[in-house]
Amino acid sequence: MDKLFNRTVSFEKETKFNVNLNTPIIRYGRNPILSSHDVNKVWADPGLQVVTVHNAGITQVEEDTIMLFRSHLRCGISVLGVARSKNGLNNWQIDPKPFMKPATKNDSFDDKVNSEALIENESGGVEDPRITKIDNKYIITYSAYHQSIKNRVRVSLATTKDFSSVKRFGPMLDQDMRNVVIFPEKAKGKYVALFRPNDSTEGDTGGIYTQIRLGFSENLEHGKWQISSDPIMKTGGGPSAFTDKIGPGAPPIRTKKGWLNIFHGVRSTMDGNPYVLGVALHDLSDPSSVKVSSIPILFPSQADCQVKSSDYIHVPNVVFSCGGIRRDDGSILIYYAGNDTVMNVSITHEDVLTGLCENYEQDPITGKLLYM
Repeated sequence: MDKLFNRTVSFEKETKFNVNLNTPIIRYGRNPILSSHDVNKVWADPGLQVVTVHNAGITQVEEDTIMLFRSHLRCGISVLGVARSKNGLNNWQIDPKPFMKPATKNDSFDDKVNSEALIENESGGVEDPRITKIDNKYIITYSAYHQSIKNRVRVSLATTKDFSSVKRFGPMLDQDMRNVVIFPEKAKGKYVALFRPNDSTEGDTGGIYTQIRLGFSENLEHGKWQISSDPIMKTGGGPSAFTDKIGPGAPPIRTKKGWLNIFHGVRSTMDGNPYVLGVALHDLSDPSSVKVSSIPILFPSQADCQVKSSDYIHVPNVVFSCGGIRRDDGSILIYYAGNDTVMNVSITHEDVLTGLCENYEQDPITGKLLYM
């Protein structure tokens, strides 16, 4: 057996890197790939100038890699913009105006949506999009914040065919949710998603922030999601990098051994709440069956937020992913934000990530290590 699962990967053909269980991820040497400076050159209107570019959903449309990024306007509200690249690494072309802002009556809504309620619910900003291509459509889940009700967040759903126009379908649930990612395939005839509830009673960590639950629906756009009463992943209580908070990040990536779930985890310290990226492996036919690697795949570092000395930095010590792309050779590009400030990309291999899940597991509910 290849003990370290050594695999060769490359961002571009001329430069090759080795990833393995000790070094599961390589950062792109030209990070950040997108920053506020890039966006502000295009969004020249003073009301659209931004201070961050982060937490971007990722997908491919024909020959283009699409980055649906979140940006903080200087007033504090988040909007979503689109950038396009031929190789998914550089030469990003930014669309001339935001793709989604807080909804107004001029936007496109599904006929069954209460548009007035949706407009009110999005008045505080739209954040953290995830993109899943399913049924020949691009499904976007995003966090919609209320402007006047503190911590009121509803993960909502929208669809697009080309990232030029978008139709809103409103909240997926009538309860606070912060992270929702949809699997690209059905399981047992139903659509499947991972949900992380929002807990307004516990501050920013602990409580149900430590749980990921599974949800099913027979109809993607109009169906009622049935959420499991018990979590399929849970953390808390022990000395883990994920002990105080977890949540799904990128939509699951299909491999021959299962669905790779790249999630985020938090361990509170005396100096804040550093975010890391973790990985779990869900069974292809039964996503409730999951193996969780106890070893994170990416810790935040100075390399993740290379900015000018005069630039604003939103949240130090954070890496956060909302999307990744698997290549035909099994390598995976993981797009992630550094310090909620800039967008970066890294590379890994599916064999390395599944190797971590299969050989260095922790119990998905108790967090107890299963390999020691």
